[in-house]
Amino acid sequence: MRRSMLVLAVLMLMLLPSVPAESESLIQLKLEDTLEDNDLGLHAGALSPDGLWVLIAGEDGYARLLSADDAGDRSGDVELNSGRTQAFQDLAWHPRGNTALMAGDFGMAMRYDSEDYSIGPVNGTGAIFGLDLTSVEWRPAGDYAYFGAVDGSIWQFSEGTGFIQLEGTRTSEITDIACHRQENICIAATLSHGLAVISQTHEVTYLSGTSAQTWVGVDCADPTLNECVGFASGLKTQAIRLDIVDPSQSTTENLMQFGTLSGDFTTVSRGHDGSTLIHMAPFATVRQQPLISEAYIQIVAEDAAAWDPAVSSRSIAFVWENDQREGFIITSFGNIVSFMPEPPVEIDNSIMTVAVLAAVVVAVPGTILGLVYMNSKTLQGWYMAWRKRSKS
Repeated sequence: MRRSMLVLAVLMLMLLPSVPAESESLIQLKLEDTLEDNDLGLHAGALSPDGLWVLIAGEDGYARLLSADDAGDRSGDVELNSGRTQAFQDLAWHPRGNTALMAGDFGMAMRYDSEDYSIGPVNGTGAIFGLDLTSVEWRPAGDYAYFGAVDGSIWQFSEGTGFIQLEGTRTSEITDIACHRQENICIAATLSHGLAVISQTHEVTYLSGTSAQTWVGVDCADPTLNECVGFASGLKTQAIRLDIVDPSQSTTENLMQFGTLSGDFTTVSRGHDGSTLIHMAPFATVRQQPLISEAYIQIVAEDAAAWDPAVSSRSIAFVWENDQREGFIITSFGNIVSFMPEPPVEIDNSIMTVAVLAAVVVAVPGTILGLVYMNSKTLQGWYMAWRKRSKS
């Protein structure tokens, strides 16, 4: 009898429902709106620190403020007048969120003010007159910002002192600047002179072993790590370990390559969960999670092309998330595309499914009782006695 009870227990455990490992949900794309009928030539976007607004900018001095939560609704937009015809290349909100710096061609360094929605030049622009600016970023203290330029120069900026050119820079175009979210240390990416660390005292140190790559972006996504990550053409990434005490002693990890992807990296945006969203051409995104050193493709180029060939043929200007894997993409043309996880697949309640379940309901108890009977001398004895009585 003890043996039969053991068999019964094992069978009951086998019948308990199992919890499968959760797989990554597919992303569903939806065209929410297109800002204009003509190509706006958007280059950059930035999510405000409070997560409520997105500032976008591009060719011919174009600038606009969108709702971050309802980007497809034009009723809340604010069309901004920069008074310029040169192209904006990059944006950076001040950590307090009341203003944003805007960098562009021909020395266009301007400030957006959320109080009156105005855009005007910052102090000291005479020092950079005629210089094509490519990138801008505030360090977390909010006391200084850094502007990068096409000639490889990096400029320290504050409203009080204006622009001061940093020493020790080289001649390769600055493609991106990112600052650690808690430490006043920043990383500059260049086309051909590698990655450079900017210390708390504005000293520039180029990291050895990084000049062989064409760097298109850099991000310091997770504030808990003393780490930033560079992104290079050829589907390559490299982590930078920051030395907080002496940033000039910062080091790099091994260069990593995404060998299974098609296309190439173009630039990066910040994800919702301390991750980086890498833009790709053709139209695709990859999520890189520095905390666990993992990355996976979030939007597949082939799926995007099948969804909308026209929209997916355009480059991604900016991506932002309002929740995990849920947010918006804005293209260079001005298309606003929402993305969210695909809804879960519902269980098929067809006649065949019902029949199979019914068969299981009937068969399983019978199997259990049969096994118990086969392993129980007592039950077999009772059954034989009953048979004899029945025959008599």
